[in-house]
Amino acid sequence: MATSKPPRSLEGKVAIITGASRGIGEGIAFDLASRGAKVTLTYSSDRSKELTDALIDRIASEAKSTAIAVQCDLKSPEAPKQIVDATVQAFGAIDILVNNAAVLTDKPIQAITPDDFDEIFHTNARAPLLMLQATLPHLRRLGRIINISSVGARCAFAGMGLYSASKAALEGFTRAWAAELGGDGTTVNAVQPGPVQSEMLEKVDRAIKEPQMLATPVEKRAGTVREIAEVVAFLAEERSSWVSGQCISASGGYMVN
Repeated sequence: MATSKPPRSLEGKVAIITGASRGIGEGIAFDLASRGAKVTLTYSSDRSKELTDALIDRIASEAKSTAIAVQCDLKSPEAPKQIVDATVQAFGAIDILVNNAAVLTDKPIQAITPDDFDEIFHTNARAPLLMLQATLPHLRRLGRIINISSVGARCAFAGMGLYSASKAALEGFTRAWAAELGGDGTTVNAVQPGPVQSEMLEKVDRAIKEPQMLATPVEKRAGTVREIAEVVAFLAEERSSWVSGQCISASGGYMVN
């Protein structure tokens, strides 16, 4: 895959990427910054602070852009306002919101508790809604809302019911928000990664992920963070202005909508 620097197609834009300390979120944040965007990175745990600080330094030195970090718990209803306020104070406005942060569980039906349900849905579905609500008053025209879903939203995997249901809910939001917000040129889309080389993938049972890779037409492998970031970048740029309400499978052909 080519490793040339991307064009500065997002110069002057401001992006928020939730869950940006590692994995897909880190890759998206660096890629958008490399295209010229100023970025806000969110992270939750103290152990992620060092990773986020290192990413900010890398964005400054390699991407030649500016980033700030906000530590918060996206399960808290107050977190979105905290993130947006920090972004507006630092950069003045918002152009792109990437709802990437998510948590995973692989509990079978009878082991799921109400607390499990709340943790998954509050992070994976409610937080994107509250992030959008907090962002809208500061979202400049031709805004871009990009939700990171999963092939799990449409494919059945034993023990992954809560995660899959939360991502299906996010895709429902995507289509509804696209219908509601398109009047001023704002687009809303979702990206559905298949298995991607990341810390989250390492937590998935081999019995679930290995058959997915074997069934992936493109090289029978997991995807890379860069490959997902490229799709997100397209949706963030002006060239995607006629694409909205879509759930785009970035899975090497594992799932075709």
